Formats: sequence, structure tokens, C-alpha cells
Amino acid sequence: MLDTKQRRTIRKLRVRNKIKGVTARARLSVSRSNKYLFAQIIDDAKHKTVIGLSDKTLVKNEKNKIKRAFTLGEMIAEKALKAKIAALVFDRSGFTYHGRVKALAEGLRKGGVKL
Repeated sequence: MLDTKQRRTIRKLRVRNKIKGVTARARLSVSRSNKYLFAQIIDDAKHKTVIGLSDKTLVKNEKNKIKRAFTLGEMIAEKALKAKIAALVFDRSGFTYHGRVKALAEGLRKGGVKL
């Protein structure tokens, strides 16, 4: 029997084989812990992280993690548009597209980035 971490790793590798960030569309990688949400825009051609943010940098007064994730998505979209990145490939890293991960994607879309 596989535990939760092993099953997530298998899903992550399965998704990663299908998703490759190209120069026209960088890859947005999402990582989630119990407290925080982390997001990076990665250029796979150059093997460099272009933008990296987490919701640790947001105001701690907001207790709702989904609202913080949405705000983080808007912040990343703003920085991506300044870096002239208009389209991204969304890499959810084996996490289900639900809750904070979905709110992050919706914040990106509202900020003007195409996923």
C-alpha cells in the first residue's frame, strides 16, 4: 500500500512528464504546505526561476488561506506581466485542483495571465 506522499509523488511525475515549460510559455509550479502556499515561475529552457513568491509575504491578518492564495495569484500575475510573461503552463505538482490551488489559478487569470 502506498501512503499519501508516495501517491502524490507518482501523480506529480505523471503530470510533469506531460508539462514542459517552453520559452513562449513558462511553467508555474505550485507547492503547498499546511500553513503556506508557494509558487514559482520557471523557465525550463534556461533552468532558472524567474519569479518566486509565497503567501508568507502577505499580511498575516488574513486567516482565510483561500483568500491569501487568490491574492498571491494576483501578485504573481502582476510581476509576470512586468517581466513580459503573458502565458503560463500550470504545474500543480500532484495536488488536486481544488481549494488553494484553484484559488491561485483564478487569481492569476483575474490578474491577466493566460493559463
